[in-house]
Amino acid sequence: MRSREVFDPDAKRLDILCFSHLRWNDLRRRPRHLMSRFARTHRLFFVEDPVESDVPGMTVHRCDETGVYIAVPTLPPKLRSRWWQILEGLLRDMMNRYSVTDYIAWYYTPEAIRYTAALRPRVTVYDCIEEFTVLQGDSAESRENEKQLMSRCDLIFTGGYCLFEAKCEQHGRVYAFPSSADVDHFAQARFLTDDPSDQETLAHPRIGYAGVIDRRIHSGLLEEVADKRPDWQFVMIGPVAASDAKWLPERPNIHYLGMKPYDDLPKYCAGWDVGMLPLVTTEATRFRSPTHAAEYLAAGLPVVSTPIRDIVRTYSQIGLLRIGATADEFCGAIEASLNTSMGMKWRERADHFLRTLSWDKTWSAMNRLLTRVIDDRDEKTPCYEANSTGARIGEALGV
Repeated sequence: MRSREVFDPDAKRLDILCFSHLRWNDLRRRPRHLMSRFARTHRLFFVEDPVESDVPGMTVHRCDETGVYIAVPTLPPKLRSRWWQILEGLLRDMMNRYSVTDYIAWYYTPEAIRYTAALRPRVTVYDCIEEFTVLQGDSAESRENEKQLMSRCDLIFTGGYCLFEAKCEQHGRVYAFPSSADVDHFAQARFLTDDPSDQETLAHPRIGYAGVIDRRIHSGLLEEVADKRPDWQFVMIGPVAASDAKWLPERPNIHYLGMKPYDDLPKYCAGWDVGMLPLVTTEATRFRSPTHAAEYLAAGLPVVSTPIRDIVRTYSQIGLLRIGATADEFCGAIEASLNTSMGMKWRERADHFLRTLSWDKTWSAMNRLLTRVIDDRDEKTPCYEANSTGARIGEALGV
């Protein structure tokens, strides 16, 4: 029998309940890119982590742009010991209100299993984009949450190859889906000439970063590089948590411009000379597969990064960016990027690589795997399972 797609008009369209530690409006990251696409063919509820409020509740509003229903639980701090019990009730109330009965459960955070264990979805998916056991201090609780979630999963996707290698020995159906990039969006930077007002007064050369600014930024390296080259301007775009602000280096040539609308990011990239990824190389970033490098390349920028494993494997080994582990090496890589023309061959290689990246392709490949599970389950036949690591990677990437 031919495997039908979930979006086939004749196929039953299941609802999707997505549980995410990342908020819908924070940054346009992997969950938002993918869930926006699934929402074209499924009714989709994006359930965020709770926020503190005196009155418990679940606010649900529909995003006009995508049709996604964004659900935000509110919980009283004084009842923190009962949060998971309250959350379970709030989720059930929401499902009853919207008649959610036949659905897919899609997890970005294993912690959500603490209030969703009673759910009985048709299919369970874990899209693992962080190593939570590391981020949460390798606690027994975080390990147990992920263990419980993985025991229920039909499919596990990972946001990079390092995460894939860590998870593939724990489950039979793990697929590597390195995070993609909105190439056409960032490629606008190649043709833009108007500088945003808060950047136009900065001298050149400008070395820019756009993303979350937290403790995974190598503050010591950034500070040292800024001191070594006071004639370079370092532009930092992205949200900064209040707890992290005091930890960031302050120098006359480091400029924190705050969070910017996604649509404006190409305008800022157009005014940079180099894109940078000054990330710490610790357990906190060992499993990261950031999208920034592809976004900078799409914008036409040379890129310099610290030696994050997935960055080295994906980009550096094929000569698409430069790596610097120490401040001297980072300065040297930026200097080389500023003074050496990357050339047409480099641009052609970069553009050829970028043509393999597409959130639409990632969504389509995930959707095919999801449809196979649904079809096999409906027919009561064994669920598809790749028989080798190479096959699992190849199937996921469609190669």
